[in-house]
Amino acid sequence: MTKVLIIGAGHAGGTAAALLRQYGHEGPIVLAGEEPAPPYQRPPLSKAWLKGEADLEALLLRPEEFYAEHGIELRLGVTATAVDAAAKTVSFADGTVEPYDALILATGSTARKLSLPGADRPDLLELRTLADAEKLKAALGPGRRLAVVGGGYVGLEAAASARALGAEAVIIERMDRVLARVASPVLSEFFTRYHRDHGVEVLTSAEVTGFEPAGVRLADGALIEADAVLVGVGAQACDQLAGTAGLTCENGVVVDEAGRTSDPAIWAIGDVTSRPVPVHGGRRHRLESVPNALEQAKQAAAAITGRPAPAPEVPWFWSDQYDVKLQIAGLAEGADRQVVRGDPASAAFAVFHLKGDRILSVEAVNAPAEFMGGRMMILKGTPVDKAKLADLSTPMKAVAAV
Repeated sequence: MTKVLIIGAGHAGGTAAALLRQYGHEGPIVLAGEEPAPPYQRPPLSKAWLKGEADLEALLLRPEEFYAEHGIELRLGVTATAVDAAAKTVSFADGTVEPYDALILATGSTARKLSLPGADRPDLLELRTLADAEKLKAALGPGRRLAVVGGGYVGLEAAASARALGAEAVIIERMDRVLARVASPVLSEFFTRYHRDHGVEVLTSAEVTGFEPAGVRLADGALIEADAVLVGVGAQACDQLAGTAGLTCENGVVVDEAGRTSDPAIWAIGDVTSRPVPVHGGRRHRLESVPNALEQAKQAAAAITGRPAPAPEVPWFWSDQYDVKLQIAGLAEGADRQVVRGDPASAAFAVFHLKGDRILSVEAVNAPAEFMGGRMMILKGTPVDKAKLADLSTPMKAVAAV
């Protein structure tokens, strides 16, 4: 029987293992991961976990006994070092070698490092794993000050959690606005104001030149004093293992719509992949999100078990900060206009990105109807009336152009 080996026991890998059984795979399944914990949710690490509102049991994708009950062998705390594609084996740092018939790489991404003086300090924090979150949580609390280098979603969420725990927080962003690479100026302006209203210092156009025991040094000579420093300047695909297998990699492992790599016996899913997005014309993207991990797990499991391919989905993302829920659907690349629905000052609004009369993406702040309606219209390619879209008194169901 076909043996499936999954490298990476995160959201993508853990879901793929469960789906293989759900889809009828009867052969052996081995799920191997570097961390000692079974597959768990990562988004709560910067929110509920930091604030002490969730324990490990609440984070687990499934109870640990699920894997044994479904014949899934868990190999935790092991590091895969090389793939021999010709022999169909994977070597591990402990000296073991695991054969496979089908291999799924779900190795995720890792925090991008800065090449600056002091960037190798062991006390600098990042936030990718449960162990990282534990270190950060121990550094927070009343009377403490957290400096966050990087104004992306993880950094903003960590700053919000720090404030909830009574710590001071300062965000240091080298671009002229937070979320500059991933969000509209309207959204950046909203979150900057919202964080400042909650006592967070937000510094933009601030170039970091080094890290010192007392804090973060900026290009203008200023020292941003802090008890703890979190570096969150993006992530890069963990595609080194794919490289040992000779797979095609371009900003991640290149896969098709089923998660297949350039080797017919190897699939890749989750943050590590460069994948086509059918809803957006098949253009390639490396998407770092739980919904993407789940979608690609379905694609790979269906392909391996011979089931029909699942229907393409609209990429979506979310972020929770204070009492704000941000939901984003679609990708704004190629948009030629924006429509704002609602008032950003009210903390309930949406920014729609359109190309012509079609919605490409929606950024919805405390606006679930706009998120759900926009997501459906992106999927169907529904033309919309821009005047109706901007009119908050017009229900989302009624904004379609007729």
